[in-house]
Amino acid sequence: MMSNPTLLVLYGSQTGTAQDTAQRIAKQAQRRRMKVQVWALDSYNVANLISESLAVFVCSTTGQGDPPDNMKNFWRFLFKKSLPIGSLTQLDCAVLGLGDSSYPKFNFVAKKLHKRLLQLGASMLLPVGLADDQHDLGSDAVIDPWLQLFWDKVSSLYPSLANVIPLREDEPLPPTYTFHILDDVKEKTDHRSRITMEQTVPSQSHPFPAAMVSNRRVTEQSHYQDVRLIEFDITGSNIEFTAGDVVMMYPCNALEDVQHFCQLLRLDPEARFILKATQNKAVPARLLQICTVHQLVEKYLDIAAVPRRSFFELLYTFSSNQLEREKLAEFGSAAGQDELHSYCNRPRRTALEVLADFPHTTAELKADYLLDLFPEIQPRSFSIASSLKAQPHRLQILVAVVQYKTKMYKPRRGLCSTWLASLDPTQGEVYVPLWVKKGSLKFPIENNSSVIMVGPGTGVAPFRSAIQERIAQGKTANVLFFGCRSESKDFYFRLEWEEMMRAGHLVLFTAFSRDQEEKVYVQHRVRENAALLWDLIANKNAYFYIAGNAKQMPASVCDALKEVFQQEGVLSAEEAEQMLVDMERTGRFQSETWS
Repeated sequence: MMSNPTLLVLYGSQTGTAQDTAQRIAKQAQRRRMKVQVWALDSYNVANLISESLAVFVCSTTGQGDPPDNMKNFWRFLFKKSLPIGSLTQLDCAVLGLGDSSYPKFNFVAKKLHKRLLQLGASMLLPVGLADDQHDLGSDAVIDPWLQLFWDKVSSLYPSLANVIPLREDEPLPPTYTFHILDDVKEKTDHRSRITMEQTVPSQSHPFPAAMVSNRRVTEQSHYQDVRLIEFDITGSNIEFTAGDVVMMYPCNALEDVQHFCQLLRLDPEARFILKATQNKAVPARLLQICTVHQLVEKYLDIAAVPRRSFFELLYTFSSNQLEREKLAEFGSAAGQDELHSYCNRPRRTALEVLADFPHTTAELKADYLLDLFPEIQPRSFSIASSLKAQPHRLQILVAVVQYKTKMYKPRRGLCSTWLASLDPTQGEVYVPLWVKKGSLKFPIENNSSVIMVGPGTGVAPFRSAIQERIAQGKTANVLFFGCRSESKDFYFRLEWEEMMRAGHLVLFTAFSRDQEEKVYVQHRVRENAALLWDLIANKNAYFYIAGNAKQMPASVCDALKEVFQQEGVLSAEEAEQMLVDMERTGRFQSETWS
């Protein structure tokens, strides 16, 4: 046996949770004085996998059982038919999946990866871990015992580890980066920030600064929810998109939060610094080479998010105040997860608010640890609500501004929607760096196919894009079910739909849930129009789409559709279920939901 193994931790992460878990595993390895490497799966040279001896894969599942964006290339490579079956025989590994059991394809990526690694000859140290967001204690309910088992297996595999005295939990590990404050910098520009847009299609690493043309509230002023239709000018960007695609952008923290953060940590927002990596890591590409503290906090550190458990584990290592230290130790421990949930997750307390609650510890924080303590702000995605064919050089999104009350004094706000709503192009030029990626909804190419779309609320956004695009292509067999609370308050795009109906390009069914005594939803309208829907689906090869909030709506619409099949097609419940499964398999039933 080799004396002390190097642990390879590879992750596929869409929202940052799998990345956080991977980093947590790496820290546990460092405390055991093991060498460790952490990579996003697509940043790792997958050809090296055949010579690795010990690895952990941490993967989340996105959409309809898809791998996250930062492991798509790895995924394609791993499932190549040409890979020799025994190519990973010297690899001992384990797979940990992060999922949500309210989605049908729960932890699909982790299960499939586990199976494929076995096929390629890898030895699995333990069964695949299936963490579930729906559990009362969140993912940790599965992750903690799974990791305990993993370390037990590693210890028995490498007896040399038994003699190692691990670092104590309260000893800080070295920071990933060190800050070098610059006293007097003449050179204010950074060459990486000036990108020539001509050669490149905008991407996550090279977004296009799109000018915001308009930012218009489309709900009645008295309505409880502020929803915006925001338009960008993408002239000269090389951006192309079709119906169903999504636009991505990085939000910024609010100015008052940035100021409060700098006060709490006694940082000078105007101080300029250079980051240097202490391990073999690259400096984050999104940060300017010479950066101010203000830029770092505003654009990069996710201070307005609800912090994860790892945040408390790290804070604990800095704390010397007895009371704060005991509380942080509890929040970081497996036994304290219920308490942490009540303190942090239920009221949606932000990392910034936590720092204010632990003033003595916050005062002891060193700037070098900021990037270890705070995750990077993750990009947000929005369904594109317009078509390039109908509106060249323009890109529109429909954004519900997220705001809600918890027991916290200040209302909770969605970071990106609040930031977007605050931008006012009438007061001066506003640029938002953005890029586009393929969405999961695909619309039929054939001219004669009917398309049935169910998009209540802001779920209608991708269907507006599709209907505009289809009409521009001369495809007029479009049926839309739209639902909202009130005809007078949140009936998005009403005038457009009415014009399309007059022209014979659209059949529209509406459900205004609060405009009458009993609530009416889109699924009720689906049932009421059973004969039409059966005719379109069974006789005219129609496609059926759902988009919107993942709570009850998608399941209710599916149930209504199966009832249509039973009633009009005289099918049994099993046959109706099978018909829907077949439609999904052939792409004639598609859904895009978000929580």
